[in-house]
Amino acid sequence: MSSSDSSRRPGKTSARVRRRRFFAVVIAALVVIGGAAAAVAAISLSRSTDAASAPSPSASSSPTPTPTPTPLTPSEQLLATTDDPDACAVRFEGDGITDAPQLQTQGTLYASLPIPSRDGSVFAGWYATAADAASFTIAARINGSELVACTDRQLTLFGSWKTPDENAAENARIPIMMYHQFTTKPEGESGWLRGNYAYIGDFDAQMNHIATGGFYLPTWDELSAFIDARLWLPNHSVIITDDDADQSWFDLAAPIVDKYKLLTTSFMITAYRQDPPPNPYVLRRSHTHDMHKAGANGKGEMVNLTAEQIAADMEASAQVLGVKEIMAYPFGHFNDTSKEGLRLAGFEMARTIEPGYVTIGTDKLALPVQRVNYGMSVDDVARLIG
Repeated sequence: MSSSDSSRRPGKTSARVRRRRFFAVVIAALVVIGGAAAAVAAISLSRSTDAASAPSPSASSSPTPTPTPTPLTPSEQLLATTDDPDACAVRFEGDGITDAPQLQTQGTLYASLPIPSRDGSVFAGWYATAADAASFTIAARINGSELVACTDRQLTLFGSWKTPDENAAENARIPIMMYHQFTTKPEGESGWLRGNYAYIGDFDAQMNHIATGGFYLPTWDELSAFIDARLWLPNHSVIITDDDADQSWFDLAAPIVDKYKLLTTSFMITAYRQDPPPNPYVLRRSHTHDMHKAGANGKGEMVNLTAEQIAADMEASAQVLGVKEIMAYPFGHFNDTSKEGLRLAGFEMARTIEPGYVTIGTDKLALPVQRVNYGMSVDDVARLIG
């Protein structure tokens, strides 16, 4: 090998190496570029595939419509207005009856049930079922003498009607019983008020007779509608009252009322006591605020004061009791001025001590009574209340 050959071979070798390196870089670059392009192509292909698989707007199905909620019934609307867990929506059904549902409270007496009116008819009351309404089943008649009890916070009452002739033919005579004080002594109390004190054993027997005898116990608003010939009451009806709200009433008589679940009214002198009702079956009504005393002529204040003074006293009593509706005349004393005072105060009815029965057309400000005295037996009372 010549020296010139030896000197060229290393140069040739370096050039070849450089060319190979150049080609390697170029190939690597192409690979990178190719990979990126492939990636871009893959992404484009994926998007194209997704786009192809997705339904076109024109071919897509309509969205599922939101269901229209079922409208609430009137009873459900009423219940939606209260958070009271004891609330009960009472709805009313019957021929020609359009009264809106009412909210009542479970465990309390029905309050202010409607008394519908219809030309040429007399309302015959609310009943537990349509069949009871059609047959006028007194044991199933519902009014404010009973505690509200409903299922799932709702209840339906069914109304019925009588003709005016049927109402007149009933010829109902409604007794209002009047008690005063009570005693545990079978022999009774001594003194001039002896007749006022009913022996509590007799009272228990008398209340048992009413509870088991199929009597209907009207409310005061029902009695008012009956007097107006707007409501039919059966002859076998009775109203139980007590005058003065004596302590013996609270201690002895009220527990018996509660035992037999009988609606009663206690006429309270509100200047002297303002006790809450002793149980759910006792209504508190006015015996005046401070007129249960003699006036200038020795008779009760109600026949001594002016109509305006009477009205002011009765307003004070109503503020305590939270209700007007009816009152009882102290000592039974009243006159036209007394009546005018009651009208001014917004009282509709008043109970006297005059004997008799409430009938259609009775003077609402002079309701008669059946007085119960010491010593009267169950038979005696049965004769009084029919």
